[in-house]
Amino acid sequence: MNIAPAGNRDGNSPARRRVLVLDDESVIADTLAAILSLHGYECAATYSGDDAVERSRSFQPDLLIADVVMPGTNGIQAAIQIRTMLPDCKILLFSGQAATADLLEDARRSGHDFEILSKPVHPNDLLARIQS
Repeated sequence: MNIAPAGNRDGNSPARRRVLVLDDESVIADTLAAILSLHGYECAATYSGDDAVERSRSFQPDLLIADVVMPGTNGIQAAIQIRTMLPDCKILLFSGQAATADLLEDARRSGHDFEILSKPVHPNDLLARIQS
């Protein structure tokens, strides 16, 4: 998944790649967004699936990094809605719960195949994944 930090949105000035981080644990979302910002990405943190979908309308991320299991709209449901709006948005899910396998299988049966990392994710592993 190549989502290198440097890019060019308008042809005139360099722009940082946009990453939307979604986790219902605000400390995790904020920390990941801060780490990615330090590595040259433009980041926003959201704490619910519905907020992530709404924020995507204006922020238009190049990459969504989302926890899977959370109250309300889960990370997979949010990812599907965001990918429908922004087909070029890359999706990277992470989860520390066993229930994730069933949710991922349901998404695959519906034609959505997402990459997933185990939670907790080490920042170096995350950076390696999105820069490869």
